[in-house]
Amino acid sequence: MSEPGQNQKPRIREIIIVEGRYDKAKLAQVVDADIFPVNGFSVFTDGAKRDMLLRLARARGAVILTDSDSAGNVIRSRLKTLLAGLTVYHAYIPQLSGKERRKTAPSKEGYLGVEGMSRETILAAMTRAGVLAEEAPPPSDALTRYDLFALGLSGGAGSRAKREALCQRLVLPKNLSANDLLCCLNTMKMTYAGVEEILSGNGALPE
Repeated sequence: MSEPGQNQKPRIREIIIVEGRYDKAKLAQVVDADIFPVNGFSVFTDGAKRDMLLRLARARGAVILTDSDSAGNVIRSRLKTLLAGLTVYHAYIPQLSGKERRKTAPSKEGYLGVEGMSRETILAAMTRAGVLAEEAPPPSDALTRYDLFALGLSGGAGSRAKREALCQRLVLPKNLSANDLLCCLNTMKMTYAGVEEILSGNGALPE
């Protein structure tokens, strides 16, 4: 798919899972897609809504796009478990401090949610997740947990700080776990050498 123009809304076949109705309203302005708000944690206790989500995800695949705060990470983690074995893409927004216009005060952690992101930021997140890119075969040199360890991104002193620095350069939430970072790097088709160069400050960032 070609890069969407300023006024063009790219079509996404997969359903996009977001946290709430304001996120859905924001996404509807940016992409042409079916958007499923889980209303926080309620989808995990509402059997009918959970079954509907599973049916849609089995038929079409899903993109998970949650806020970059702790609650968003927990919801994403539980959705990963619920949708295990299905085709799921993970889109991440950066951690940007601020307050949405409709709110009288910032969120507990002070980060903007999906509804507060710009069109360009949302499209960039979708591109990094692989749902706006041309189809391509998976790389033969996909990163592994051992690669993260060898790069100093997990299992050692300073690994967390190094992950945060890498996430900041890649415009990802700084609080990604090693497993989530690995998933994201492989989705972005990053190589070991590419990550190593970015960590050194010399590598070019992915499109």
